[in-house]
Amino acid sequence: MRVLVTGAAGHIGGHVTAELLAAGHDVVLTDLRPVDEPRALRVHTGDLQDPDLVRKAVDGADAVVHLGAIPHPNTPDPSTLFAHNCHTAHRVFEEAGRAGVRRVVAASSMAAVGLAWSPVPVSPAYVPLDEAHPSLLRDPYGLSKTVLEEVARTAHRRYGMDAVSMRFPFTGTGGRLADFLAACAADPAGQRHDLWGWLHTLDAATAIRLALELPLSGAHVINVTAPDTTSAQTSAALMAAHHPGVPLRSAVSGHATLFDRTACIDLLGFAPRRTWRTTEGES
Repeated sequence: MRVLVTGAAGHIGGHVTAELLAAGHDVVLTDLRPVDEPRALRVHTGDLQDPDLVRKAVDGADAVVHLGAIPHPNTPDPSTLFAHNCHTAHRVFEEAGRAGVRRVVAASSMAAVGLAWSPVPVSPAYVPLDEAHPSLLRDPYGLSKTVLEEVARTAHRRYGMDAVSMRFPFTGTGGRLADFLAACAADPAGQRHDLWGWLHTLDAATAIRLALELPLSGAHVINVTAPDTTSAQTSAALMAAHHPGVPLRSAVSGHATLFDRTACIDLLGFAPRRTWRTTEGES
């Protein structure tokens, strides 16, 4: 396939590009920052709010991976962040639909639930937390991701394209991951709103490739997480200490993730396997 990757200069974008090239796909890349990838068919540098840039980038594409967005709410103007992420999501899906692109895979976030960046203490209604969990939103970043998911559903209804919105937690490898794990070891409470979730970037790239390649139809939202938490404490101990009284809908043993991965397994035939706890973690 010819695949457009937006946000290609980002942490996930670089790994996705490598994964797609290794699988034999052609790639077209775009980002605000220049991307140095000589194997790409084309590279576009500019803002996804620019309709001409997006139109040129999607021309000839069979599929799109949309990763381009402001990745956190730590900006001086929440309204600008919200408007930017929503505008770029709509621009990419709209131009992809007009161009006849048959599938878009987009990076949503576990923040769409409303835990991750909540400005006040909040607990989930239950764990393992699935894609149907009710909204707890109080922040502009998470709100922009729920809009992205609705944009994807709308594009499916309007243009018939297949759409997969992938809810990622913190995603990292190497020093980025090591720093996140060290922060949890020093203060597990600091990641209580993340439910100690994480994902190895190589597993994120594989999940995105599968979402492009497999014969899916419709518009889907999928939790994609590592099999374990970021903490040396057991999952039960973490919940008892930081989210007491939250109902447990199914068994969570040892250090198992507190996110439901059923949809990922059922739709992609894949569950991220990398864990920082063994030599197989490739962290």
